[in-house]
Amino acid sequence: MTFAETLKTLPGVSHLAALNLIDASGVVVATVENKPGQVGSLAIYNHLAQLYGAITLEAAQKGLELYGEHAEEARQHPGKHPSIDRLIGLAERGETLRVKQVFAL
Repeated sequence: MTFAETLKTLPGVSHLAALNLIDASGVVVATVENKPGQVGSLAIYNHLAQLYGAITLEAAQKGLELYGEHAEEARQHPGKHPSIDRLIGLAERGETLRVKQVFAL
């Protein structure tokens, strides 16, 4: 399944303005916003948070599957897809990020 096809199967994110990703010390290390260029990542990260309760090692691995063809491109071109790079790093380090939803007004 392609990335575009996968996105059609995920829950909608129109109710979200963003997701804050929080490390073990409680620091927001990244924000995935509901804006062009990030909506697909917002949908994937939101889905992972719903399934796993956080972005865990297992969630990161599943996320890389969901990104499909873009995950391989990210591996070949680090920095091109920051949201995928983040999952690759989490999977390599075995780290977990908590997720806090920021609801749209």
